[in-house]
Formats: sequence, C-alpha cells, structure tokens
Amino acid sequence: MALLQASLVSGLLLLLSFQWTHSVIPPEEEDPNFWNVKAGDALDRALRMKPNLHKAKNLILFLGDGMGITTVTAARILKGQMAGQTGEEYSLTMDKFPHLALSKTYNVDQQMPDSAGTATAYLCGVKANYGTLGLSAAARRGQCSTAKGNEVKSVLHRARMAGKSVGIVTTTRVQHASPGAAYSHSADRSWYSDAELKEDNVVGDCKDIAYQLVHNTDINVILGGGRQYMLPQETQDPEYPSKVNGSRLDKTNLIDVWLKNKQNAHYVWNKEEFDKVDEEKTDYLMGLFEPKDTEYEIDRTKETDPSLTEMVEKAIKILRKNPNGFYLFVEGGRIDHGHHSSKAKRALTEAVEFDNAIAKALTLTSDLDTLSVVTADHSHVFSFGGYSARGNPVLGVSRTLAADDKPFTTALYGNGPGHRIVNGSRPSINASMSTDKDYRQQSAVPMDSETHGIEDVAIFAHGPMAHLFHGVQEQSYIAHAMAYAACIDPYTDCPPLLDPTPDPDPDSCGSNQSNLVLLMLALLSSVFCLFSV
Repeated sequence: MALLQASLVSGLLLLLSFQWTHSVIPPEEEDPNFWNVKAGDALDRALRMKPNLHKAKNLILFLGDGMGITTVTAARILKGQMAGQTGEEYSLTMDKFPHLALSKTYNVDQQMPDSAGTATAYLCGVKANYGTLGLSAAARRGQCSTAKGNEVKSVLHRARMAGKSVGIVTTTRVQHASPGAAYSHSADRSWYSDAELKEDNVVGDCKDIAYQLVHNTDINVILGGGRQYMLPQETQDPEYPSKVNGSRLDKTNLIDVWLKNKQNAHYVWNKEEFDKVDEEKTDYLMGLFEPKDTEYEIDRTKETDPSLTEMVEKAIKILRKNPNGFYLFVEGGRIDHGHHSSKAKRALTEAVEFDNAIAKALTLTSDLDTLSVVTADHSHVFSFGGYSARGNPVLGVSRTLAADDKPFTTALYGNGPGHRIVNGSRPSINASMSTDKDYRQQSAVPMDSETHGIEDVAIFAHGPMAHLFHGVQEQSYIAHAMAYAACIDPYTDCPPLLDPTPDPDPDSCGSNQSNLVLLMLALLSSVFCLFSV
C-alpha cells in the first residue's frame, strides 16, 4: 500500500510539473512537402550566396560572454516561446547570419579559459594567459613588471588610429575583462581602480584599468556600468549616495578627466539624461548607469536604466556620423554572470536581449559596408537535454522521472551552487519552481560558482568579407579577419578585390554599364574568331 501511495504521489508531482503533457505538433509539419519546400528555399539561398568583397567601412563585434552553443539553442527556443511559438523552429537574429565558424577558446596557459585571456585573443589577435588583458603570453598574471614591453594593441585602438570613431557598450562594468582588452594592458584583470593595486601590493608603474580607459585610447562612446572605479573615495555615488562611494585613492575624478578638452562631449548616469542626448550634436558620450555591473535585464528598472538595445542604438547613431566609419564592441556580459550563479533564467533572458540588440544594430547599418560578427569568449558547463515534448518550456522539466523517482529540469549544470543533497537525496522540483528567475538549476558537482566550459564556441558573420569566417579557427583569428576586412593595420594594403566604397545598388547604372562592356567585349571576341576561320 505504501509503495502504491508513493507511486501516486510521484505521478501527481510529475503531472503538476508539466506545462505541456503532449507534443505541440504544427499540422503543416506532418506533410513531407513542408520540409521539402523549406529545404529547397534554403538550398536556393545557398546557391545564390556570393562573397561580399567590399571593404568594410564599419566593424561591429558582438560578444555574448559565456554564450556557448547550448546557450544559443536554449535562448532561441526561449525567444520563440516568448513570441508565442513552440520555440524550436524559431530563428535568432544571429542564426540568420550567412557565415559560420567555430572558435577554439583555450588560453595559452589554461585549457579552461577566462574572459581576459580570450578578450585579448579576439580583440587584439594574440592569444594570452588566463587573467591578463592586452598583453602577450610573455606576461604573467599579477606580476606588474612583466607587462612592460609585452603590450598588444586592439583592433578598436587601431581603428581609432586609422581615423574611425570607436565605442564600447556592455552590460558589465566598462572596466571588466571583455571590454578591458580593447584599451588596457594589465597584468591582472581585477585591477579595476588604484584601490585594487594597493590591495594586491602591486609594486611598479602599472596603471589601473579605469585610468587606462581614460588615457590610452580616444574612445568616442563608453556605455555600461562602473561608476565606482571612476570616482574618488570621498565622492558619493549619485544614485546611491548613502550606500556607495567611489573607490579611487588618488582623489581623481576620471569622468572629469575624460570630459576635459573634448568637444560635444556628455556624461550621463541615468536614462532620463541618456534619452536627452542628441546624437547629431554629440561626438563623445560616456554613460555609467551603475556603480559596478548594470542590472540584469529581468530586473532592470526601465525608467532609470537603458537596455542593451537602447545603448547600442545610441552608440551607432553617434558613431556612424564619421565619414571614415566606426568600430563598435558590444558585450552581453551578464549571460556569463547568470550561468556562474546557476540561474538559467537570468542567463537566457540576457541572451535574448543580446539578440535584440543585434537586431536593432542591423536596422541601423547596411551589410554593404558593415561587417557584423557575433561570438562568445567561452562557454559554460550548462546542459540542455532530457526527455521533453515539442514546445516544452526551456526552463521546464523532463516528461520522465529520474532513477530516484523525482522530476528533473531539462536545463542543468555540470557543476555549481545548485548542487544540493537533503537527507541523502536531491530535492524534488516542478515547473512552477524552475521557472522562477532566482531558481538555481541543479548541479552534479558542488561549487560556489559554476565554471566556464572548454569546448569551441560559434562565430556568426554578416557583411563585407564575412566569408572569411569559416571552419575551425583559433580565437585570435577573429581580430585578424576583422582588421583585414577594413584594411586596418597590419592589413593597410587593401587587395584589389576590395572596393574602396560599396555600390549601394548592385543593379545600378554603373553595374549595368560594366555588364554591357563585358558583353560587347565578348561579342567582339566572337566576331574576331569568326573572321579568323
């Protein structure tokens, strides 16, 4: 009797945990013709695809921090379900990019990479050691003396030297590892301000990352978090005056330093000020919306903080005024933070917003002159599987019980803080629990923070020279391909195939005249052949 009761209870729990008990099968998908037509359309597009050999006037690198391929898949289905679909058939904006490659993410000294060494690779074109920024692998983490002479320059810096406008947009602090490699050379990614230098007893002439943000490269647009590292300890934060002060020991307000001697420059720290910025009258904009990282998109107060999409739109509208073009680095940085905390809903909603930002950028640029690249620095030990029917919620549970007769979520982690054993068994779970934004997905191995993964990540590319992204590449290849596409140092000698400026209309008069000339030459050749017989 007890066994029967236990089985009934388990069955009831499983039933309650389902949001879909049966597959949601679209009727049209039962017809073979649906798949034949779909494949035919894809094949036709593939056959018509030609390399875009124009020179890239503009470069945009979208970096999903921690956005492994499993995260891309789960975010795709989630975004589709948010749009009222079953989700599996949905396509993210990045999914529609025509060229795809894989990136090997290891650091020179570590199999499992971190965001600093990887950022040095994809931004500077040189693989580096774990925890170091903008330095070759000859530098050692935490050793200030090894930085001098081992600096490597980012494509962002080289683009600025070539006369382009440049910008950084991130949902993390702007001094964080991913954006930090665009402008700094630091033997340790954690040296955000001079306070961290003192804390680590750093000896030598090393400058903190916030200082380098202001002094190393003339950056036009800087949007994200990180106010604390720009302000002196004596200065109260404008948003949280009773809770947060600046962290700088040198009594320097780096925001004022950045604004000094700049024309048409603005600093903002809230959305009201941000919205008032006139892009047509602005050449420089710094927006720091939190003391450290910005809020998760799922927590963001829309009245006070701009979204990643809104920041990207503002940045492009300012940068694109430069007739020489622009370079923009965009990071969805809190995908990584959500995964580290084993809170999949936070990570995946960040990935959805990241894709929204990519979509907005495409509406503001042209694939004739703008190379857009989407990639990740590394993955996470995030898995997505189990027995689930079509349309099963991404954050839901499997349709079968595990060997311990308890439900389990299809989203899980290999390690992390979600590991829990109570009375010799893991806790039971249902969909109403697992869809909460602060639910920690269960983990196989207990750790305070879930770790990065080691496998390759995807590169999606769209626009001029996007076909350079193919096969399996070292992560450092990304910077080289982007620099080559825009003829930026060290690839300043543009090959003949790269047009200086793209033709806005491939069917324009100029194009037709070229075709007519070729036709006439062919006819003349035929006539000569005829008379020579």
